[in-house]
Amino acid sequence: MSHSTLPPSRRSFIRSLAAGAALGSVPGMFHVPGLFAQALTLTPRQTEGPFYPTHLPLDTDNDLLIINDGITPAVGEVTHLSGRVLDSKGSPLRNVLVEIWQVDHHGAYLHEGSDNRGRRDGNFQGFGRFLTGSTGEYYFRTIKPVPYTGRTPHIHVAVKMKGREKWTTQCYVRGDAGNQRDRLWQGISDPKTRDAVTVAFTPVRGSRTGELSARFDLVMGFTPEI
Repeated sequence: MSHSTLPPSRRSFIRSLAAGAALGSVPGMFHVPGLFAQALTLTPRQTEGPFYPTHLPLDTDNDLLIINDGITPAVGEVTHLSGRVLDSKGSPLRNVLVEIWQVDHHGAYLHEGSDNRGRRDGNFQGFGRFLTGSTGEYYFRTIKPVPYTGRTPHIHVAVKMKGREKWTTQCYVRGDAGNQRDRLWQGISDPKTRDAVTVAFTPVRGSRTGELSARFDLVMGFTPEI
């Protein structure tokens, strides 16, 4: 569902989230001054996996906790996931479509072949999209990922740009014990590259409900042609 067809209250909420992302005012957002190209680590490409949604939900916005104009939120630890999409020199990339998908609190994907699909949280959107602006910023309100059968907690991320093949990676939880047993996380041999996809989920200061924030910048291995 596009934002233009959402009920007024829902559209206002989504606009406020997007505005916060653009201004860097969403909890946990920050910008590092003096970001130099030599300090950047390219984000590694990882498999899309078999659980990209079989059928996209009617609501594909950047708030995965509320479907359309519902009033019952999804179960889980509320997380503000944000970051920037950058080229290899650290310049922001605009008009990039960022997609995420992940399991719900019960470990079920929005996919007919998912384990635990019979217990899937019907209030969790499971998939979302965000189009970057001039700052390259993206933002999602979601839940902290939980384990899936045979996998450590993770969030799938796809980047779509005009004229380029879809690019995918995965975002992991820093400090999670399951990382050491996960073949995909362990398969990233370079420590700096592995660190680039392993993100701290930290408490939002002042939150009375235990909300978290996570920062995941995506550094693409190219520089756009001028």
